[in-house]
Amino acid sequence: MPAIANITVKKNDNTTDIVWTGVSPSAGDGVPAIWRSQTVGNAAAHQPELRLSAKEGSNGGKRVMRVTYVYPQISTNTTTGVTSVVDKMVFAGDWQLPKTMAAADVNEASSQLANLVASALLKDCIKSGFSAT
Repeated sequence: MPAIANITVKKNDNTTDIVWTGVSPSAGDGVPAIWRSQTVGNAAAHQPELRLSAKEGSNGGKRVMRVTYVYPQISTNTTTGVTSVVDKMVFAGDWQLPKTMAAADVNEASSQLANLVASALLKDCIKSGFSAT
């Protein structure tokens, strides 16, 4: 099992690095590991968050993983100075990893999935709110 560590990614400008800090490792099956982008906001509720959990599938033949990503929209009231969350962009996804799949196939499928999500086309689709036409 991988140990929790900070994750560095590029911002939208494709130049600036953002560190997502590993704030809580998974405590076991079904309990998510949690990362936060602590460079945003002054409270945990204001910070983007990534959660990843894994557990046994219902038939025992697969590992089931769930990822959730929440990016809050924050606003500061100019009269009171209070910052609050006004909305959130949310992503949730599940995948099932067959225990009988060869490691080479798991590695290839995992790398291609991550690279597809990181591709310029999928980024543009997500930014626009529309699928490719």
